[in-house]
Amino acid sequence: MLFWILVAILTAAVAAVLLLPLMRAAAPLPSRHSHDIEVYRDQLGELARDRDAGLIGSEEAELARAEIARRMLAASAADQAAAERTPKRLLSNRLSQAFIFLCLPAIGLCLYLTTGSPGVPAQPLAARLADPNGDVNILIAKAENHLALNPEDGAGWDLLAPIYMRHGRLEDAVAAYDRAIRLLGPTPARMGGYAEALVAQGGGLVTSEAQNALRKALALDPNDPRSAFYLALGLKQEGKNAEALSAFRKLAGSSPADAPWLPLVNQHIAELADSPAAVGPTGPAALVNQHIAELADSPAAVGPTGPAATGPAAPGNPTPGDIAAAKEMNDGDRQSMIRGMVDSLASRLKEDPANLEGWMRLIRSYVVLDQRDRAEEALHEGLIAFPATGVQGKQLLALAQELGLDAGGDTE
Repeated sequence: MLFWILVAILTAAVAAVLLLPLMRAAAPLPSRHSHDIEVYRDQLGELARDRDAGLIGSEEAELARAEIARRMLAASAADQAAAERTPKRLLSNRLSQAFIFLCLPAIGLCLYLTTGSPGVPAQPLAARLADPNGDVNILIAKAENHLALNPEDGAGWDLLAPIYMRHGRLEDAVAAYDRAIRLLGPTPARMGGYAEALVAQGGGLVTSEAQNALRKALALDPNDPRSAFYLALGLKQEGKNAEALSAFRKLAGSSPADAPWLPLVNQHIAELADSPAAVGPTGPAALVNQHIAELADSPAAVGPTGPAATGPAAPGNPTPGDIAAAKEMNDGDRQSMIRGMVDSLASRLKEDPANLEGWMRLIRSYVVLDQRDRAEEALHEGLIAFPATGVQGKQLLALAQELGLDAGGDTE
């Protein structure tokens, strides 16, 4: 009932605002002939005074009086015609008032009955807060009201933080975890949740602040899989693939066979195991030998008669004998050999840029040689051949993210 009373009051207020200008009786505007009539009357009076004073003869006075009277009648007739048009304007005014008073509320009511929900019962805020009936938003509002009155209630912040996370309120989740940690002290769950909120807030980037929280969580519980996973992910994002691979393998080895996070961990292990930057247990020499083999198998090393492995090696590409000899080289000679092969690969890609695998191997090669600037240049050139909007371009961007390279404006 209160709703309809408010609607009636608002409708009456709007109608009054529209009706008041129409209801005011406008002052009649002076006719354009009214001044002429006054002049003619003054002329008649002056004519009578001149005749009485003997300044004009009786015959001339009568002629002048007749002319002035004729002009007065003509002006009066024009005023009468204007006065007859006034009722029409008043009638139009009355019709406008009737439309506003009757039709406007009727139109508003019909629109509400058509598009609104008049049968829905009222839902006062106080009643909803008292009985949320499973509405999570109401529960959150109740918790927020409670914490506004009791900001030192650490248990309340600890309860609200993961709820914020599930509803995507990342900034609120970070603040709630921070308050809970300061009030109740750190635990593996709180520190891990705080770090996870920071990672989500950073768009998936494991920041230094998140890493500090994760290390504290692991110090409290060395078997915390969440903290171990995000720390390994942070190592991978920093380009420390060997350390990341070791961390992921350690996590996989300590996880139950049916752990829900294990498929994702194994995916990262597979990606890192294929990365040339992931140094194996035999040290840098094994990495270089592996990289030489990868470059030899690169599709960019294909000559006009087929793969390099089945015929004479293309200029700058290793032969099987070169690969065998590389195993006996010292580190400096191996690096020189890799640089020669990388330069050859880069030249071939300039001639034939439509080779996704070649660009990926070239980018990895520059990272292995610690030439990240050239790796980013190769990434930009590869994205020219394979735009970022395509499937191949997205693979290049994923590789760049894995290796910690800056794709710049080529991501669009």
